[in-house]
Amino acid sequence: MRDLVGRLTHLLGLKRPQVERTVALFDEGGTIPFVARYRKEVTGGLDEAVLADFREQLNALRKLDDRQKAVLKSIGEQGKLTVELAEAIEEAETLQVVEDLYLPYKPRRRTRAQAARENGLEPIAGWIFDQISFDMSREEAVAGYLSDEVPTPEDAWQGGRDIVAELISDDARCRDIARRLSWDYGELHVSLADALNDPKRTYELFYEFSGGLRRLKPHQLLAINRGEQEEALRAHIAAPRDMVVSRMGQLYPSNPRSPLAGDLEMAVEDAYARLVEPAIEREIRRDLTGWADEHAISVFATNLRNLLLAPPLKGETVIGLDPGFRTGCKVAIVDPTGRLLDIGTIYPHAPQNDVREALDMLHEWVGAYKVTLISIGNGTASRETEELVARLIREGAPVRYLIVNEAGASVYSASPLARTELPDLDVSIRGAVSIARRAQDPLAELVKIDPKSIGVGMYQHDVDQKALADALTSVTESVVNSVGVDVNTASPALLSYVSGLGPKLAEKIVSHRDQHGPFASRNALLKVGGMGAKTFELAAGFLRIPGAANPLDNTGIHPESYQAATALLNKLSVTPGDPRLGKLQAATDIPKLAREIGVGAPTLADIFAELQKPGRDPRDDVPPPLLRDDVLRMEDLKPGMILNGTVRNVVDFGAFVDIGVKQDGLIHISEMSGTRIDSPYEVVGVGDVVEVRVLTVDIDRGRIGLSLRI
Repeated sequence: MRDLVGRLTHLLGLKRPQVERTVALFDEGGTIPFVARYRKEVTGGLDEAVLADFREQLNALRKLDDRQKAVLKSIGEQGKLTVELAEAIEEAETLQVVEDLYLPYKPRRRTRAQAARENGLEPIAGWIFDQISFDMSREEAVAGYLSDEVPTPEDAWQGGRDIVAELISDDARCRDIARRLSWDYGELHVSLADALNDPKRTYELFYEFSGGLRRLKPHQLLAINRGEQEEALRAHIAAPRDMVVSRMGQLYPSNPRSPLAGDLEMAVEDAYARLVEPAIEREIRRDLTGWADEHAISVFATNLRNLLLAPPLKGETVIGLDPGFRTGCKVAIVDPTGRLLDIGTIYPHAPQNDVREALDMLHEWVGAYKVTLISIGNGTASRETEELVARLIREGAPVRYLIVNEAGASVYSASPLARTELPDLDVSIRGAVSIARRAQDPLAELVKIDPKSIGVGMYQHDVDQKALADALTSVTESVVNSVGVDVNTASPALLSYVSGLGPKLAEKIVSHRDQHGPFASRNALLKVGGMGAKTFELAAGFLRIPGAANPLDNTGIHPESYQAATALLNKLSVTPGDPRLGKLQAATDIPKLAREIGVGAPTLADIFAELQKPGRDPRDDVPPPLLRDDVLRMEDLKPGMILNGTVRNVVDFGAFVDIGVKQDGLIHISEMSGTRIDSPYEVVGVGDVVEVRVLTVDIDRGRIGLSLRI
């Protein structure tokens, strides 16, 4: 239990005062967005990624510290804590080392060794350990230890070996040997368990599979784990048993001159085979799964970030279409602010096939409400609905269309939030409203859905669900706070992700807004019940008040810096948004001016940036989504064609791209660059609009191969 700040300093490569100040900020309740944005002088400019790692390491070290204290207390209460053992526990760098040292003293279920001790066979174990010699037969040596519980001499020797095996298995050195050699030389062997449980041969690649533990890929492990859960696959770790037993034997060498040499050798082998190997296999499988989960979760998080940062389509009146066959396509029309204008249902597909009527109704809605965009959900009947909309456009409707990811729309539709927002609508129509609004502002709409319900990766339901939820929530918080939130229009769901707020206070803000009208200033938020000074400090900078009397209320400048911002404006004789601010900043000695007006240089630089573009939405810098006015079929595709598409999902081996046909195409990682890359994320992200070349078209299997190498 060494100095926590010192350990963090070493682990993160930071300066000790920097670490001390940052720990204090987190202990005072600071959130990552707040600390990263408004406490740069305190942390030395640590960004969100570093701060997230910082907090994770801090929590891990505190967890280690708590466990060390608990283990020391437990062993001390047993009267078995030596100075050497205490030092080893205190100096342990990981929880695993602490648990290995604690193992011999850990309360456990009744074991063969415990039974042997109860039967008085511990002295025999001592003989085996000491490799003694004796002048009598083995039977005569243990005659005095026989009883009803130990009826034969071999039972006595077996009991002695059981005690020795347990003591050897409890030796942290032996576990370390087994662990290291298993990782270095072990393999994961996988075979088919039951073909009936894999009727589609989903796991065929793993029916006869072997791979070194250090060479396995995360997606392989996730697939194998799922195959095991579905009882289609059987997997186990093949460890280098002979090598491990030999190395353990070096710690407990037998004496060739002793008649008990064979007993010690048998005990070493038994310690490994019966006690150490199964425990290490469970540990390695757990660690492998944790590593694969961590990787998969990082993939989900990256995809979610890109999805949430998709640029809003401002000023569009949108028809949202939730496609369907038998039950029809649900229709919702919303104005540019997301207000619902009209609803309906059309039946252009089987079994009704009322194509003409559906087109006529769409033409009527487009004309009546001056619709400029049609947003189509990507679920069942999506491509058939896309063909209908393309025909609508060919008939002269002045609109374009967009395919949006409808993942989670049904979850939102049945949620309490949806019932509050759209109380008089059927669940199915609420989905169409969500699809329309997703085109207008993806972030504002997607935050209404549990992040886990947004399909942005593979094996989403197989990984550690708490870790997934924590990671995706952190991403959502990061994005929401980086974009900023209009406090007078935001939903409770969006407000709940603002630094320092949370669901309950978000509800109170909306309730106060409904009762008393829009907030005229940031300071007016202090009238909301539950909005204390600390919460206001954490949240205020991320909340926007467009049209406020003080224009600073519509910027990312924190109220605590208003005095400095006003001093800057007065000194430069400018107002927020003045086009000269950029040149003035370039000509300014920032550190000197920062000292004059009483702020840090990083804060002054941020103030300059905010004043140049008050109310700026960082998503405006992202290329807009690809809008279409016609549709292709797979039969229209030919190798060599150059098309534009939208990246829908990114995985370890490539990216899936919507190119306007029924099936998304795959850009394999090998087709992403002319040089070798380690990850698709080096090239593309979810939501990117890319130009691709068609490589292959397999209509029967519904597969399209694409390349970025035009």
